[in-house]
Amino acid sequence: MSGLLALLDDVAAIARLTAAQVDDIAAQAAKVGGKISATVLDDAAKAGAKAAGVVIDDAAVTPKYVTGLPATRELPIIWKIARASFFNKLVILLPAALLLDTFLPWLVTPLLMLGGCYLSFEGAEKIWHWLHPHPESHAQEAEQLDAAHLEETRVKGAIKTDFILSAEIMTISLAAIETDDRLAQGVVLAIVAVGITSLVYGAVALLVKMDDAGLKLSQIGRLSATRKFGRWLVKAMPGLMRIIATVGTAAMLWVGGNIIVHGLEVLGWHLPYETIKGIAKSVGGEAGFLNWAVTAALDGIIGLVLGLLLIPIVTRAVVPVLSVFFPEKASAKH
Repeated sequence: MSGLLALLDDVAAIARLTAAQVDDIAAQAAKVGGKISATVLDDAAKAGAKAAGVVIDDAAVTPKYVTGLPATRELPIIWKIARASFFNKLVILLPAALLLDTFLPWLVTPLLMLGGCYLSFEGAEKIWHWLHPHPESHAQEAEQLDAAHLEETRVKGAIKTDFILSAEIMTISLAAIETDDRLAQGVVLAIVAVGITSLVYGAVALLVKMDDAGLKLSQIGRLSATRKFGRWLVKAMPGLMRIIATVGTAAMLWVGGNIIVHGLEVLGWHLPYETIKGIAKSVGGEAGFLNWAVTAALDGIIGLVLGLLLIPIVTRAVVPVLSVFFPEKASAKH
């Protein structure tokens, strides 16, 4: 299935699903070990929800890697990438995050802001590409390589990209953890890693096969209503993907801008945060949906402006270097 640019249609929904899954897994761990306190559970839910914004970009990349390949290989490819994602988060990034917080805690906020810049760039770049369309590199690639070679190339590229985005997720999650206990931090990060990865790739697999399921229903459904629903499902998927892409891009800009604003506040520059907070309060009151909506909109504007400023810098300076280490990711930028 082609054209999937994003996974979820609402960051709040992602946060709720992630937090719910996090709580379930954490509760089971508490029963077994008896060492996870209520504070740790709260940290896990908060960290998962905080990192959920990055899930949009993480999940947006994966479906593209099955474009041009046989339908029977879609789920095996997603499973390969998911296994690598678990390994990236649990074996490499989790210990690295704990070591970083132990020996170089001052570096967490700058790394977090770097992730915010990345999200802002990704969101702004998507808007730029919508305004200035360019040919799909994956479609051209599928014409030049055989299926086996293409699958191997795609999986390697997806795993490398997942590593970058997983590093963002783990850094954001670490910054959201309030406890200073190293064991508790490790448990929270493990819970977030398992919960988010399961949610992302489970939902990707579901969406990738949804149009196939609709087509099957339209062909073999016993009832006319079932066949009609199957045809509707096939026809509705392109529109659904466009809606998801739009909302997902807006969410990336919001999360990216929010990370930058809060990072600047932590580093001592309070003006952006206080200005946004003041405007949101004057328009939407002390709290409530309107207050949140104004804050998110202003954060999104900051993310968009920052992302647009980063596009020429990344294109002219970063992409040539990136192409040496991650040729698949760099090629997707052209």
